[in-house]
Amino acid sequence: QVQLVESGGGLVQPGGSLRLSCVASGSIFSINTMGWYRQAPGKQRELVASITSGGRTNYADSVKGRFTISRDNAKNTVYLQMNSLKPEDTAVYYCNADLVLRTSSGTFRYWGQGTLVTVSS
Repeated sequence: QVQLVESGGGLVQPGGSLRLSCVASGSIFSINTMGWYRQAPGKQRELVASITSGGRTNYADSVKGRFTISRDNAKNTVYLQMNSLKPEDTAVYYCNADLVLRTSSGTFRYWGQGTLVTVSS
């Protein structure tokens, strides 16, 4: 059973910081791109940041300069360091990963269950 489990969400004041983590576990052969998406109430899910297995990163314009995505390949973990948080960053944050499994051919995209980030004073 493959699963992605996020942690690190919570309530933070504007200008504060949070660090999200997402661990992939199960019968995984390798992990390609990993990413973070978010969905605010009444809005569509949007890409926040992604990182390839080689470390190439991509960010939404709204978070550039404030958020940093990184990964630890040995731990099958992706992180999202969020600084200078704004109320408009409030959303459920989901991680995803493109996985090559030990038991199947091809690449499959898996999603975590989401973690809530609330930015409010």
